Amino acid sequence: MDISSLAAVSGLERVSRYEPMQSLEDMKKTKGTESFDNLLNSALNLIKQTEDYSNKSEVEKIKYAAGESDSMHDLLIAQQKASVSLQYTVAVKNTAVEAYKTLMNMQF
Repeated sequence: MDISSLAAVSGLERVSRYEPMQSLEDMKKTKGTESFDNLLNSALNLIKQTEDYSNKSEVEKIKYAAGESDSMHDLLIAQQKASVSLQYTVAVKNTAVEAYKTLMNMQF
């Protein structure tokens, strides 16, 4: 299944632990607050898009149950998008919590 078309995962390359965040030169050019602000905005957009997918899934489920739609295909696609988006959001959250715990355990 190709999940590259999901809008919820676009723009989060900076958050992934598998992709380099920025080059060292780029990090020196940007202020710390700007990069944190960009990261926070990406996370908030991810949460909003995940909520949108979940709401669309619920709407499709209600339509199918009420007989307004007979397309099981649309229902399953909406549910799968919501599920994948939620899993990705939880993975990003877990990575952020892990990073926070690592910082808190550092001794200066």
